[in-house]
Amino acid sequence: MELIHAIGRRKAAVARVFVAQGNGSIIINKKDLSVYFPSTILQYVVKQPLNKLGVAEKYDIRVNLVGGGFKGQAEALRLAIARALVKINAEDKHALKSEGFLTRDSREVERKKPGRPKARKRFQFSKR
Repeated sequence: MELIHAIGRRKAAVARVFVAQGNGSIIINKKDLSVYFPSTILQYVVKQPLNKLGVAEKYDIRVNLVGGGFKGQAEALRLAIARALVKINAEDKHALKSEGFLTRDSREVERKKPGRPKARKRFQFSKR
């Protein structure tokens, strides 16, 4: 099997994933998964598509992860891994799609508007 490439995005985070046959190591920006994401919850989020298909020990994953915060990065990585797994085996698409792992979460930060303190918040109104 050759190297499979996929991209996942969430908020301002972009994850570029390279999946190859291996023994289950996940390397993010030249660091191990447990070092890059010390939180077990975020480690779980990243591994969700692998655990759903039961292939966590089958592939080596190298990741280039930029932008955003740790939550956005973890979710971008989950999407990228799910997309790569579909490229490897198209029959897995239904299982991953039913869990929502192939859906790009399009919610972004709304811009600040002029004459307001934040995007929607307004200054206190005074009638007189």
